[in-house]
This record gives sequence, C-alpha cells and structure tokens, in this order.
Amino acid sequence: MASTIRVRATANGETTEVQALIQHPMDSGFVKDAQGQLIPAHFIQRLTFEHNGKSVFVANWGPAVSKDPYIKFAFKGANKGDELKISWVDNKGASDSTTAKIQ
Repeated sequence: MASTIRVRATANGETTEVQALIQHPMDSGFVKDAQGQLIPAHFIQRLTFEHNGKSVFVANWGPAVSKDPYIKFAFKGANKGDELKISWVDNKGASDSTTAKIQ
C-alpha cells in the first residue's frame, strides 16, 4: 500500500523547509452522513517528524483539524542528503510512516 504521507524537505543554508500533505479523513464525530447517522470520529492524534532520531516537530491533534492536513515548517541543523522520518497515529490505532531525503 502506498503511503498516506507526501513530503518535500529542502535545505537552504542553515534552514530546512518541510512541506507535508497527509491523506486522512479527519472525521470529527459531529458530522452526519446522508442517512442522518453520525460519522464516527476518526482523526490523527499524534504527528511526528524526526531528524537523526531527534524530534524536530510534534503535533498532538484533535478532531478540529481538517481533512487531508497540510503542514509546513522549518528547522535548523540538517544537511542535504539527510533523512527525515515522518509518522502519525490516529484515534483508531491506525498509523503510517515514511522517510524522505532532504534535497
């Protein structure tokens, strides 16, 4: 199965800019379907970006984040060719992870 995470990391001098798009329904549990039944909550609870085994970005999310979230941030201390590990876990126990080389 293909990863639900698409990521681009670009080093420019001392700073590395990271952009990521995660495919996930991010259902809040408060929306009804066409039959009027509540759609059960299904959302990412923890998102982590790691460089050299150290967390550089951690997000603890709840049901208020929109579908297919997009994240953009920058950090210092990486070089071109280094690997960045991205992982998430949702409230139903599902998870995904991937790695990306910094360009």
